[in-house]
Amino acid sequence: MNRLPEGTEALIAAALAEDIGAGDVTAEATVPAELTAQAHVVQKQPGVIFGLDVVTEVFRQLGVTDLDRTVVEGHWHDTVPRDIALIRGPARRILAGERVALNYLGHLSGIATLTALYVDAVAGTGTRILDTRKTTPGLRALEKQAVSWGGGVNHRFGLHDAILIKENHIAMAGGVDAAIGACRERSPGLMVEVEAETLAEVATAIEAGADRILLDNMEPGLMVEAVEMRDSADEGIELEASGGVDLENVRAIAATGGDFISVGALTHSAPQLDVSLLLQVE
Repeated sequence: MNRLPEGTEALIAAALAEDIGAGDVTAEATVPAELTAQAHVVQKQPGVIFGLDVVTEVFRQLGVTDLDRTVVEGHWHDTVPRDIALIRGPARRILAGERVALNYLGHLSGIATLTALYVDAVAGTGTRILDTRKTTPGLRALEKQAVSWGGGVNHRFGLHDAILIKENHIAMAGGVDAAIGACRERSPGLMVEVEAETLAEVATAIEAGADRILLDNMEPGLMVEAVEMRDSADEGIELEASGGVDLENVRAIAATGGDFISVGALTHSAPQLDVSLLLQVE
């Protein structure tokens, strides 16, 4: 079982309160209070399931604790539809948690699935797929977990745990050298990454001693030259490509020889994986 990120329980409680409000008026009118049921959580679309810990917590908060998983998370499953969990308990409570549980499960599984597609697209190149900070407010920790379970690598979690110097920072600091020096003095233990849009900026970042260079919206041909410049410098600098990446061009970008490709779409544009809940009276 995966540990839920800190604050997830409160997040789920707020989601349930938002959805249930003063009570499920439909279920209260149509479902006898004493009725118990079994629910099948079903994966209806090929992909990677992730988020069953969240589903478990949703129903736990509603007093439903009998949940059995029937699938291994983090693995691609083509054979659908398939049961991924069985839930037993009071029918009204299961229905009260259905939409919140499926919203989380479909969203997180969608992220894991899209990540797996990107990781597969660059397989064998040595390039790794990174996520970004383009996440749903409040859901970053869960969304980044989903990326990792889809085979991707988590980039910085926030503004506090890694340095990424962009054009505005450079302008405010008075140049790349000054920006890198100030960051190393302020946070000596953190990796320093510098954004570059041109080969001249790549050369400047190499000369200034960056740990990683973000190649922002560069054409593959320029990326190849950037890799050659990095290799000639022999400074152990990492290169990360970003901007305009999709499943059609990601392998060509990886083939240029960079170390990482960051993909904002993993978290901001992943379609929900199709999952459902089917209730049966016991």
